[in-house]
Amino acid sequence: MDFTLLKKPSAWVPVAMSVAALALVVGDLAIYGIERGGDEGAVAHTWQLLMAGQVPLIMYFAINWLRQAPRQAGLIVILQLAAGIAALAPVWLLHL
Repeated sequence: MDFTLLKKPSAWVPVAMSVAALALVVGDLAIYGIERGGDEGAVAHTWQLLMAGQVPLIMYFAINWLRQAPRQAGLIVILQLAAGIAALAPVWLLHL
């Protein structure tokens, strides 16, 4: 399978942002554990910026590439969404 589209920044940057968001949450949990209450800290705000910031990039990629290379672009969009769900999972499951 040809993965030339994966070399485009609009393809891999959202995945990298999701991985960074997941690493941020896992690192925070490893250091501080599950803290409830109080104001959201810098980790929560950074996570929110990473997750929200990738939405326009995914939309840009989908608009530009789904018509030109539907199969390859579709797989990359699925990868981007799966990475986003993986970053969202600990926050949702642990009610952080």
